[in-house]
Amino acid sequence: MRVVIAEDNVLLAGGLELLLGEAGFEVAELTGDAPAFLAAVREHSPDVAIVDVRLPPGFRDEGVRAALEARRRHPDLPVLVLSQYVEQQYAAELLSAGGGLGYLLKDRISQVGEFTDALTRVAEGGTVMDPEVVSQLLARRRPDPIAALSPREREVIALMARGRDNQAIASELFITDNAVHKHIGSIFTKLGLVASESGHRRVLAVLMYLSGRPG
Repeated sequence: MRVVIAEDNVLLAGGLELLLGEAGFEVAELTGDAPAFLAAVREHSPDVAIVDVRLPPGFRDEGVRAALEARRRHPDLPVLVLSQYVEQQYAAELLSAGGGLGYLLKDRISQVGEFTDALTRVAEGGTVMDPEVVSQLLARRRPDPIAALSPREREVIALMARGRDNQAIASELFITDNAVHKHIGSIFTKLGLVASESGHRRVLAVLMYLSGRPG
């Protein structure tokens, strides 16, 4: 699996390259700013990209902007964004862009197995969100936006918010994949997310759950 990395910290970038290489990934190119990252994506057509939220020259949101621009140019490109701190606005903006996206704190890199698993899930089209980000968003959300959901449906959407796929949800709740599918369908219906809804319904449901706002 080929990876392009946008990280201006040379030591961290080198560490990522070594870590991923040992885990069986191929790092196609290391870049240190947004233009170089976009050029590398165009040249290498990676299976997944890793991007720091803050890149030169402003060290504000250049990485997020580059990630979203890369997705605009290459809609199927999975991107995992890394951040030193929880930046909820960026997390919500990325998740609203659909599947194949992730947002993790850099501290997670040291947990090698979890980090590479998250990267693989993103590369396969999943959505991954750092547990700390989820916790902070939950702490800020308005009173119960999903009152219509049953207790089991709330358990399902809580696991969805943590990036679990249907199979993982079934395993954690000790129910069948078919039951998970039915619960998710009921969640979409109760939250008013019809099949024609623009965007990714799974992501929209999670955003509604985290933000505390009805659709």
